[in-house]
Amino acid sequence: MKKKVFAILLCVAMIAAMAVGCNSGGGSSEGGGSSEDGGTAKKGEDLTFVIVPKCVHAWFDEVNKGAVLQAEALSEQLGVEVKIDYRAPSQSDVAEQNSTLEQAAATKPDGIALDPVDYEGSKAVIEEIQNQGIPVVLFDAPSPEGSGLTSVGNDFAEQATIAADRLAELIGEEGKVAVMQGFPSAPNHAERYQAHLDALAKYPNIEVIDGGIDNDNIEEAQSQAAAVLAANPDLKGYLNCDACGSGVAAAIEEAGKQGQVTFVAMDNLIEILDYIPQTITATSSTMPQMQGQYAVLMMWQSHLGLDIPQAVDTGIAVIDEENIEEWKEIVK
Repeated sequence: MKKKVFAILLCVAMIAAMAVGCNSGGGSSEGGGSSEDGGTAKKGEDLTFVIVPKCVHAWFDEVNKGAVLQAEALSEQLGVEVKIDYRAPSQSDVAEQNSTLEQAAATKPDGIALDPVDYEGSKAVIEEIQNQGIPVVLFDAPSPEGSGLTSVGNDFAEQATIAADRLAELIGEEGKVAVMQGFPSAPNHAERYQAHLDALAKYPNIEVIDGGIDNDNIEEAQSQAAAVLAANPDLKGYLNCDACGSGVAAAIEEAGKQGQVTFVAMDNLIEILDYIPQTITATSSTMPQMQGQYAVLMMWQSHLGLDIPQAVDTGIAVIDEENIEEWKEIVK
């Protein structure tokens, strides 16, 4: 609740700052990806902001929905057309994502928001885009040290720790637990995975095993989980690192393991929520629509030449049988 209040207050403060920026034309920006030769807004001109996720995935569709909602609100307030150009690579592949970034930059947008597959693999492309005067911000990924990039998201280690601690409590702090990785080079997935391991290490009677790698793909999550369940009939718990929990849940159901394997998932897609509480006991969720909204606001502020924060925390929700119906209504 505190984080939600903070987000609301931050939004109010940002709107006030934006109003000043619109009136004054903005100033120079030291962070968030605005380059030295860019960042001065021109009154009356339409704006285009690009969203580049890791891949085609329902979670990123929710981010795009939030971005579109924010663009519509800005359009109404500014009296210009604010457009969202959503460009999703077909798969989580750094080369394909870099190509998508280069193609997006060629259209000369007013900002690009990126969820990097591998920041180091995209660093040169990102810097070249910034040198063209195009602001770049990250979403659903931490800001790499020394990058100067603004990150819109949440504390990924905290999110994973919440999930791991909840699972440990549910299984009586003992037994065999599988931890599935997402896309290993993705910063947020890697951070969650390590946090899962660190949190479970606090429980001496929990044995951690390899839960597979889903590469941010629901079908891969299902097949990987099916193999892990078949090889470990005594498995008591499952954790994962991305929004592919519906794949793990499907594998648990196919194996007839509901009530035997306790699964605490990630994120709040409706296909994940539909498994609560029968197969997924709880989920530690990001706020994808809010990430889309704030990514657009950060790109706009950077476009105006205003300073923007290095991190915007959109918060974490814990969803279980007590609040599942409320969350289904929110997501729908």
